Amino acid sequence: MSTSGSPSRLQRLARPRLYEQLVEQLVHYMETEGLGMGDRLPSERDLAEQLGVSRATLSQALVALEVLGVIDVQHGTGATIIARPTLAAVIQGFREHHRRLPDIIEARSTLEVKLASLAAGRRTDTDLVSIDAALSAMAAEIAAGARGVAGDELFHSAVTAAAHSSVLATMMGLIHEMVLETRIESLGQPGRPEQSLASHRSIAEAIRDGDADAAAEAMKRHIRLVSELALLADDAS
Repeated sequence: MSTSGSPSRLQRLARPRLYEQLVEQLVHYMETEGLGMGDRLPSERDLAEQLGVSRATLSQALVALEVLGVIDVQHGTGATIIARPTLAAVIQGFREHHRRLPDIIEARSTLEVKLASLAAGRRTDTDLVSIDAALSAMAAEIAAGARGVAGDELFHSAVTAAAHSSVLATMMGLIHEMVLETRIESLGQPGRPEQSLASHRSIAEAIRDGDADAAAEAMKRHIRLVSELALLADDAS
């Protein structure tokens, strides 16, 4: 009993999210089935039925494993194991991933907004061709049922190149792998690939018009959009 005259407060324990529990089960499944690098997991439909969860929740777990570099998910072929981590390593990976995400988003906001602004004033006709090609590539991926990860990366690379700033390009290269984490996680959410593509088109239009302020604002809106990550939600699924 508290002697200070006010009731003691116990810190509320965080309840594991359902997708985190699924990640643990999937890692355990790989271990018990003796699956190794190059092996494929069952289809999402089969896994969801076996685990008794929705495909949307299972998809979150698969995206988490992809972000952590455990599996590679390709449209039409499913999830292929590319690493065999221990459960302890996966849990530690989750903690590190969640801890650095705000910093990654902050870095993107700082660098990419400036890059978009510079690109609007410095882009060449060749740069515009590269930006349009990236938009087309992402649109084709999405139309085929994929998430558009490769096209998304091409677009941001094209904008970076159009800024013609070697120092900023080098800085973007330094955080490339960390940005890939947020890219995979963001585009793994339902409806996000289409939203992201529309956002890219707004950025491209401002760059094509040579409007630095509009390009910066469009990129700022885009970073806010892709920063809305379901796996960072505080509440349990």
